[in-house]
Amino acid sequence: MHFIDLAVQQRRIKDTIDANIQRVLAHGQYIMGPEINDLEGRLAAFTGTRHAISCASGTDALLMALMAHKVGPGDAVFTTPFTFMATAEVISLLGATPVFVDIDPVTYNLDPEALIRAIESVKARDSSGHPLPDMDQDIPLVPRGVIPVDLFGLPADYEAINAIARSEGLFVIEDAAQSLGAVCNGKSTGSLASVACTSFFPAKPLGCYGDGGMCFTDDDELAGIMRSIRVHGQGRDKYENIRIGINGRLDTIQAAILLAKLDIFPEEILLRRKVAQRYTRLINDAVPSLVTPAIPPGCTSTWAQYSLLARDETHRDNLRDILNREGIPSVIYYPKPLHLQPAYGSFGYGTGDFPESEKISRRIFSLPMHPYLTRENQNAVVAALVR
Repeated sequence: MHFIDLAVQQRRIKDTIDANIQRVLAHGQYIMGPEINDLEGRLAAFTGTRHAISCASGTDALLMALMAHKVGPGDAVFTTPFTFMATAEVISLLGATPVFVDIDPVTYNLDPEALIRAIESVKARDSSGHPLPDMDQDIPLVPRGVIPVDLFGLPADYEAINAIARSEGLFVIEDAAQSLGAVCNGKSTGSLASVACTSFFPAKPLGCYGDGGMCFTDDDELAGIMRSIRVHGQGRDKYENIRIGINGRLDTIQAAILLAKLDIFPEEILLRRKVAQRYTRLINDAVPSLVTPAIPPGCTSTWAQYSLLARDETHRDNLRDILNREGIPSVIYYPKPLHLQPAYGSFGYGTGDFPESEKISRRIFSLPMHPYLTRENQNAVVAALVR
């Protein structure tokens, strides 16, 4: 059994993928070819945004969005410690400071109430109300923005987060690396903040056969800046550079592959939801010791992962051993929160600073999840969990 079975999907659309790649080989525009514009146009329409700006990875998408907001030293950008390193890494790369905010224990997404406390603590330069990174007292840290993460495919609480950000004059960047195709209160992910960023890493719900990413926005000025940043800060032509940028372009062949996958993406989202619903029903009936995912009213998930909570770390390890013996893969997202990673050791955080993230990291594990997972495979997974 595969954790994510890309081969089944590839067999389904192989002819289209092959034709799209051959078209690129025929025209020879391997960088910024016509497929790039096609993909950007279709995904802007899919998300309901004015602009879609493709790039080389989800990490580059976040970096470009932060650069467009002129983030730099002295800026505090609030984000969750329960995510992949890239979310905080891009903040640090620009010399700014990621200020971690604990998660809601039900959705695993950034907790708006904790965000309020974190902002007030940074403004007061007082960590008594919220854990803060060790800071140089001679350099003031100024709140600038928030990067919520739509973990496992479920949108964060943008209604609350955007309201907090507006009241504090902060920008919000939606990290939709795992959630493209989800909906919350009638709006698609990619359109839930002033800028959104997604990833086309192969394991994502919409993934290419390499790295890729995209930014979404309704802001004409930000869109223009990000398009410039994507190509070395390009101005009117490739030899006019009006700002510092990056080499962040999406390869045309990857765009051609994504166009083939986008044809079936809406159907695959529905199939993912059916797989998730079946898992939840089977597990709730057969394994009450496990906590299945919760989806808030008005929201859907794209189920990038299907993640369960065991009673504790020992219970999780025992279950994963049983699954492994049965040839069933499982993965832990994420075993160590970012505030405890060696890369952020200088921040002075310790165990207990973000208790919800730490508790979840010790209990969570994910089951095989993809649109083509069969009933028989799901029954086998749940049967193993019962033992």
